[in-house]
Amino acid sequence: MREVYITRISNFLPNEGVPNDEMENFLGFVNNKPSRSKALILRKNKIVNRYYAIDKLGNKTHTNAEMVAEAVKNLFEKNPEEIKEIGLLSCGTSSPDQMMPSHGVMVHGYLPEMESIEVVSPSGVCCSGMHALKYAFMAIKCGETDKAVSTGSERLAKALRSEKYEDEVQKLALLEENPSLAFEKDFLRWMLSDGAGAFLLENKKKEDSINLKIDWIDAVSYANIEETCMYMAADKMEDGTLKSYIDFQPEDMIEQSVLSIKQDTKLLGEQVVPLGIKKLVEIYKRRGLAAADVDHFLPHISSFYFEDKIDDQMKEVGFGIPKEKWFINLDRVGNVGAGSIYLMLEELFNGGQLKKGEKILLMVPESSRFSYVYSLLTVC
Repeated sequence: MREVYITRISNFLPNEGVPNDEMENFLGFVNNKPSRSKALILRKNKIVNRYYAIDKLGNKTHTNAEMVAEAVKNLFEKNPEEIKEIGLLSCGTSSPDQMMPSHGVMVHGYLPEMESIEVVSPSGVCCSGMHALKYAFMAIKCGETDKAVSTGSERLAKALRSEKYEDEVQKLALLEENPSLAFEKDFLRWMLSDGAGAFLLENKKKEDSINLKIDWIDAVSYANIEETCMYMAADKMEDGTLKSYIDFQPEDMIEQSVLSIKQDTKLLGEQVVPLGIKKLVEIYKRRGLAAADVDHFLPHISSFYFEDKIDDQMKEVGFGIPKEKWFINLDRVGNVGAGSIYLMLEELFNGGQLKKGEKILLMVPESSRFSYVYSLLTVC
């Protein structure tokens, strides 16, 4: 089988960055009052800047598909005609602009300069961007195409607007007792960001620049043993099952804000790190990977609250990676879900600090029903 290289990385972040004190000017005030939880949550997640694809009136400035198309175009900024050589477009997101058509084909629709090619749209949450990468990786590796583009993106600010939360009750005491415990819906308003990232994958490396050879991509789901943790367009029942939006009366969907994003934060705090480390142990034993082999560690985290927890548990299993090797830009761009790993790798890749021969370990957890994707890259 052929080698596969990431040869270019680009991003698209909508509008200007939004600092913490401006957030509610874009997302609105629930019941016309400043959030009591916002300051505490921001202190825990340590995010100081994010991007929204809306203006201060809540009007959209970009769709998800438009942002991805802009990121893809940026890959070919120096040679626009090269886009015609792409044989596959693979787009992951948890927030498509519509249920049908698929996200990928909508992106393709904003790229008339592309040829008529294969397009796929892996579903999921944070891992969907990595599944998009793995599909493109496998397609090139087995000779289906020579060049592919994979993307990860989110557009969630519109779903975080105050009108979606008017009936929510602030439970600040739960946060004070345990930072992992928070509101099912309100706390996510201060976590999420909009944006898109894109990778160009090829079967040959570019000789005039650095490249990232994809050594492997490993994924796992623990949905067979764990119940749902994060969900949207559904509500969680007492037995742990989900009631679909399809099964609600229209008025109940509005009253119970069924279309808002919710998270079982107690379950999140208990399981998201231990399950991720469980998979990491299996990987390094099976692949003979040692912590000393890793030069750059890029963990996608939703909050810096989890940074030390990941560090502690990695050390416990004998895979401790020194903090100086970690690269995280959550504080600067916010949590962009499926796009976060793209935006992290883009900043590292284009930052001029990579050296040939270095190894990069990617870790992407997805709390929705506890899925994880890991990948090892070699700078060449």
